[in-house]
Amino acid sequence: MSVVDGVRRNLLLAGGLVLVLLAVALSALLVVPETKQALVIRFGHPVKILNAYDRRAEFGRTGAGLGYRIPFVDQVVWVDKRVLDFDMQRQAVLSTDQLRLEVDAFARYRVVDPVRMYVSAGSERRVGDALKPILGSALRNELGKRRFATLLTPERDAVMGNIQNALARVAAQYGAEIVDVRIKRADLPDGTPLQSAFERMRTARQQEARSIEAEGRREAQIIMGEADAAAAKVYSASFGKDPGFYDFYRAMQSYRVTFGTEDNTPRGSANILLSPDDEYLRQFQGRP
Repeated sequence: MSVVDGVRRNLLLAGGLVLVLLAVALSALLVVPETKQALVIRFGHPVKILNAYDRRAEFGRTGAGLGYRIPFVDQVVWVDKRVLDFDMQRQAVLSTDQLRLEVDAFARYRVVDPVRMYVSAGSERRVGDALKPILGSALRNELGKRRFATLLTPERDAVMGNIQNALARVAAQYGAEIVDVRIKRADLPDGTPLQSAFERMRTARQQEARSIEAEGRREAQIIMGEADAAAAKVYSASFGKDPGFYDFYRAMQSYRVTFGTEDNTPRGSANILLSPDDEYLRQFQGRP
């Protein structure tokens, strides 16, 4: 082998070695995006977190960017920093008024402790799978202590807060925090239970309407009684100043009713025979 061939071979070996070293160096670098947390695992144990979640950190000023690891030794587990969610399978819940409800709900959460998440669940997907039955249990426990009508009132916010707190205590064991819990649907099953519930609701509204109507009539009677009393007081004060006029006024009212001059009295329906000097007709005789 000539000297030229030896030099050429050495150059090829050196070039190959440089390429290998360059590949190893590049493999040691990590590009961590803003939306991800990089959990570095070494021999099965977490050693560091790149771009860890911090609620106080401003966007663009987190730990995102270039990072490093030991090639062929360190493994990287990517954990989403964004809010994640999972849907709960439809649950049958029995309320205190013995109504069976079909409930659909979902929860939104965020992984805030990747190390605890990795140790307890292994991945963020398993966190959601582990929390689904917990959400169902919290829903059954909380809604089982309430009436169906509670879900239609402002008290529903307190119910959802209790469910979220119960779920948050378990989520903390998986390195996650619960952002929100919402009920998508809470329906009565189709068929007889639904119709019977509608009948109970209709009956309750009718009873409430009758109660309001009775209260209105009572108030009207009180007002009319007070008005009649005030009118009688005014009449008494007025007629007391002239008893003769009061006697004349009452006689005119009696004549109007007796002789059928009222608008709602049929005329000619009765005959009255009286003596001209009858006491009842004294007002027609003039004053002495």
